[in-house]
Amino acid sequence: MARPKAQQLTERELEIMQVFWDHGELTVADVREKLESGGRELAYTTVATLVKILLDKTFVKQLNDARPFIYKSVRSYEDVSKNILSDMIKRVFGGSREELLVRLMDQKKLNKRERELLESVLREQKGESKK
Repeated sequence: MARPKAQQLTERELEIMQVFWDHGELTVADVREKLESGGRELAYTTVATLVKILLDKTFVKQLNDARPFIYKSVRSYEDVSKNILSDMIKRVFGGSREELLVRLMDQKKLNKRERELLESVLREQKGESKK
């Protein structure tokens, strides 16, 4: 029996989505060019296949009926990253955000900017205004 198609993004699909988030409406050739200018060389057919998969998974939509087809992201970076993170917390940390935070803090000491950002987020969560 065939495995059902995964609705989560592979690493390559996520790369393609990043191009759409950064640049908006694009053709397959545009996506390939943007990847190449960023140092990632993929064959046109590979990029076309990945865009087709993203279309099938409803991460992008086709905007026109004539070639070259133009595609656009229909899922925001915020939505996708939130879902990926939620899935990772469930699968890797047993659903514990606390465990994730502990692992993040174990990695390396926070720099000043990271501390300030974290403090700002915590104040916002408490409902306090920034001083």
